[in-house]
Amino acid sequence: MTVLNTIMAETLRRFRKEVEALIEKGDKKEVAIMHIIQKYIVESKSVLFEGDGYSKEWEQEAEKRGLPNLKTTPLALDAMVTEKAKSLFERHSVYNHTELEARHEIELEKYIKIVQIESRLIGDLAGNHILPAAIKYQNTLINNIKGLKDIGLEEKTFSTQIEILQKISEHISVIKENADAMIEARKVCNNMTDIRQKALSYNTEVKDKYFDIIRYHVDKLELLVADDEWPLPKYREMLFLR
Repeated sequence: MTVLNTIMAETLRRFRKEVEALIEKGDKKEVAIMHIIQKYIVESKSVLFEGDGYSKEWEQEAEKRGLPNLKTTPLALDAMVTEKAKSLFERHSVYNHTELEARHEIELEKYIKIVQIESRLIGDLAGNHILPAAIKYQNTLINNIKGLKDIGLEEKTFSTQIEILQKISEHISVIKENADAMIEARKVCNNMTDIRQKALSYNTEVKDKYFDIIRYHVDKLELLVADDEWPLPKYREMLFLR
């Protein structure tokens, strides 16, 4: 809110200055206000986009318009400590340069803590809830296949169980491998002393590299493991479709 309020204050300061300049030239107050508002609407056209701001179309459009398109929090936070930002905050007596640098570091540290907590939670859910449930259901399938074999049935009669078993095994392996690698990546990040580099590494080497792939394979297991074995509410259950 401090950043937003400061930007609003700067905009209003500039707005008043420009309106007063027109009044001095002879425009009536109401006319001057409307002229400046019209000017601002035209100037803001380059940042207006009616589509999905998260889409590839916006990325292409932003590049065409010469607009920045910062996709990660650590990079976006760099805007706090540009010379333009420092001048803005100091002009409005919000932060001096030292205070702004400190605020930037606090925001980076906050981002690091959030990713740390999320990665630990992902590791805990995967290791202590998802994988044990998947392995338990895996054993159920193994016993089922073994029982069918023991009574002399042909393999084609339980080929579906074998296929499901193979898929579950693959997902378990990928989840375990990436969860372990995520822990090691976090250890590397934690040894970094530069707070900005640490935040960037947590973004690229922990969040971007492991969160989505672990989530993807957990989602696949959710579709394969029986409801009564799954330790968490499934999506369709949360949507009251059970």
